[in-house]
Amino acid sequence: MEKTTNNYSGVISPKIEKYSIKCLENCSIEPQLYLEHKVFRGLRDLNGKGVLTGLTEISDIISKKTVDGEEVPCPGELYYRGYDVKKIVKGFISDKRFGFEEVVYLLLFGELPGNSELDDFKSLLCSYRPLPNNFVRDIIMKAPSTDMMNSLARSVLTLYSYDPNPEDTSIPNVLRQCLQLIARFPQLAVYGYHAYNYGINRANSFFIHEPDPNLSTAENLLYMLRLDGKYSPLEAKVLDMALVLHAEHGGGNNSTFTTHVVSSSGTDTYSAIAAALGSLKGPKHGGANIKVSAMFEDIKENVSDWNDREEVREYLKKILRKEAFDNAGLIYGIGHAVYSISDPRAEVFKKFVKTLSEDKGLTAEYNLYSLIEELAPEVIAEQRKMYKGVSANVDFYSGFVYNMLDLPHELFTPIFAIARIAGWSAHRIEELLNAGKIIRPAYKCVQSRRDYIPLDER
Repeated sequence: MEKTTNNYSGVISPKIEKYSIKCLENCSIEPQLYLEHKVFRGLRDLNGKGVLTGLTEISDIISKKTVDGEEVPCPGELYYRGYDVKKIVKGFISDKRFGFEEVVYLLLFGELPGNSELDDFKSLLCSYRPLPNNFVRDIIMKAPSTDMMNSLARSVLTLYSYDPNPEDTSIPNVLRQCLQLIARFPQLAVYGYHAYNYGINRANSFFIHEPDPNLSTAENLLYMLRLDGKYSPLEAKVLDMALVLHAEHGGGNNSTFTTHVVSSSGTDTYSAIAAALGSLKGPKHGGANIKVSAMFEDIKENVSDWNDREEVREYLKKILRKEAFDNAGLIYGIGHAVYSISDPRAEVFKKFVKTLSEDKGLTAEYNLYSLIEELAPEVIAEQRKMYKGVSANVDFYSGFVYNMLDLPHELFTPIFAIARIAGWSAHRIEELLNAGKIIRPAYKCVQSRRDYIPLDER
């Protein structure tokens, strides 16, 4: 018998290659079987309509309206607890204040806070920000990860061990756990990045800024991330806007549905949030903004005149034909599972992106983004069979914003998580309060029956 040893090199051995071929040969299901058995892959039909799996009061996404008895696409709308997100944004922008903490309150408790309630809530979040003694040294610094989402998930799971009552799923205890995680996510992400940058990426210095109790979540993110702790009011305002627009997006998005599924099993808060983080990490979900950013770098290198509509159009066709960029045939940031005519988050965000690009002297890049936002849907419609319209989604601009803020690419998806944990927490509480049954959908087996063959006869 061959002697084996533990192997952590990550090398794919010839044996694994051989077994992988068996997976390819024996584990692939014929695509037509999904149509034959009326299985909606991704829990969405060909027109983009989702299979109804639950009820929620937390948020609503509108992409179609009924006209003369028929459903027709309409400009996208997004509501948090019944309030139009555009009006929420207009409210705190006109008051010249930050909005993320107010949105967290709204999502968790179902109503907009008054002045004193908002101040009390901010104080509560501030009191929950400190990490356990030696947590940064013993957990974050000692085993830095090259991926900040994995680092974040590990920190969340480890916080279970520091919680004196981790398994209690009563609403007061779950709310306490969720608020602590919401408050701590910025430190966990930023400190995880600093540990990686120093321990693996070989940066020359390592620094830790404790969060400032007088600063908002967005301000603290910039303060903790930068060596000098400095940022402009516009930078903080735009980052706050990003957090608000990413905080929640219905119960059907992959990570939030994961939160519902895992919470329905009765497991603890840390396990549920770690599962949601694993979902958000995927490039088809929270990792999309990194892909958009990389795609634009490729376009800028290969298109000589960013203002030449035909040159840009032809390069987009090359991307779709799998002849350029990553050869995946996707124009990242264009299209959404629900929205067709427009994503309201992208519409709101775009105005602030334009202002920031002017402030940073990057209007040429902004104009390129605007041109591709206009051309990409036309090119996709020409090249692909379309079941519904496509438009720019919020990830189309968020990567550009984070680049303008000099945020490291490693933190693009964690910033999404710092915002979305507000929605995950609200949905976890809603699931625990209202479900009572484990989520367990059906899968139809299409494997034919076979007679067992004794080992010596195979």
